[in-house]
Amino acid sequence: METILAIHAHPDDVEMLCAGTLALLSAAGHRIEIVTMTPGDCGSHEHGAEETARIRRQEAARAAAHIGADYRCAEFRDLTIFSDDASRRRVTEILRATRPSIILTAPPVDYMCDHEATSQLVRDACFGAPAPNYRTGAKPGAAPLPAIPHLYFVSPLGRADADFYVDIGSTFATKRAMLAEHESQRSWLAQHHAMDDYLGQMERWTRASGRRAGVEFAEGFRQYRGHPYPETPLLQELLGAYCTFTSTLPIGP
Repeated sequence: METILAIHAHPDDVEMLCAGTLALLSAAGHRIEIVTMTPGDCGSHEHGAEETARIRRQEAARAAAHIGADYRCAEFRDLTIFSDDASRRRVTEILRATRPSIILTAPPVDYMCDHEATSQLVRDACFGAPAPNYRTGAKPGAAPLPAIPHLYFVSPLGRADADFYVDIGSTFATKRAMLAEHESQRSWLAQHHAMDDYLGQMERWTRASGRRAGVEFAEGFRQYRGHPYPETPLLQELLGAYCTFTSTLPIGP
């Protein structure tokens, strides 16, 4: 069995973009870890930052529990994720602590800065996590990984940017239930994103991916194959017949 780490910027990002795939992997017996870079502390018009963070950590933990996953927050803060030395070492320590063979993370080009910074930090932490002399400063620090993990980018919201799709028709109800745990986002998304129905919008996005894959509901991914990251299709092999391939082009640096 493999350990799969899904690490994205905010609570609800994982649920929006790859929870159906995680549910499939969990049902197959794999260990799932979900990490958010921030607790979503800026995501409210009603509560202060600390109260918002408390609420959203609880929601994220309840969502993860639907598939037996562990949840943790890296405790950055909204709009303050940057690709710098201290941040890279913090993310590297998370990788060493969770010890994944597969990582799902944000795409390198997306609609906001936290997502893009997360993508770069995770990519670079994958490179540093197996290097014994790259020290994180954690006491006691976790041991270096045995190898660079397999790295995958989730598709950006509402965009056709994938080299394969995963048929999540059998787990869509679980994905929806996980996202529904993020109840505090309803009013925030309505006011800030002009999204009146975040569950309905997620369903529309997931159906659109499904149409591209020739199924009802799907989630899209791209594998990062830049040197010296693993090129073997480990995630695709684990998912087997659930995968629909659209391209064989690798992603370079």
